[in-house]
Amino acid sequence: MTTRPLTRYDRSMLRLMNDRRSRPLYATAARRHLVVAAHVVLTAAIGGLVAYFCLTEGQPIWGVVVMAVLFLPWMVATGAINAATRGLLELRERALDERQSAERARVQARAHRTMALLLAVTAGGLLTAGAADGNAHTAYAAPVLVAVLVVHWLMPLWVAGLMAQDDPPEDDSPAA
Repeated sequence: MTTRPLTRYDRSMLRLMNDRRSRPLYATAARRHLVVAAHVVLTAAIGGLVAYFCLTEGQPIWGVVVMAVLFLPWMVATGAINAATRGLLELRERALDERQSAERARVQARAHRTMALLLAVTAGGLLTAGAADGNAHTAYAAPVLVAVLVVHWLMPLWVAGLMAQDDPPEDDSPAA
């Protein structure tokens, strides 16, 4: 931790991120990967519904209702990933110890490299679509850029969830 004292907000967030009541959701690596996968799928579904709602002329209200329903499990999955990482990305720097600060830097570096690759693939896809159909790149540019922005925003959370380690087993035996 840094030398700056923790504020009341920092202490409450630290307490919230270290609450172990939801531990069964992310106790093992397989469960954490499943939660991250569910979060990715829910994000894609919500994004698809937003695109559908924005691009259709009739704008049926069912898309908004389904989107609102999908936000609840999305928020639960977000909370589970944050709890699995013990608030690695949500806590302020002064609330983290040296190991957590180093882990945050590793997660952000890996997410940055992954996003660079994704941006390169996206740019290549738009250029290919533009070459195949003269105006495809203008038609798809805005939705694709919004989708990439959302992925850019969530990539560190997904990477942190995938990189999180299991908690060490609790040793109940008395010290020898």
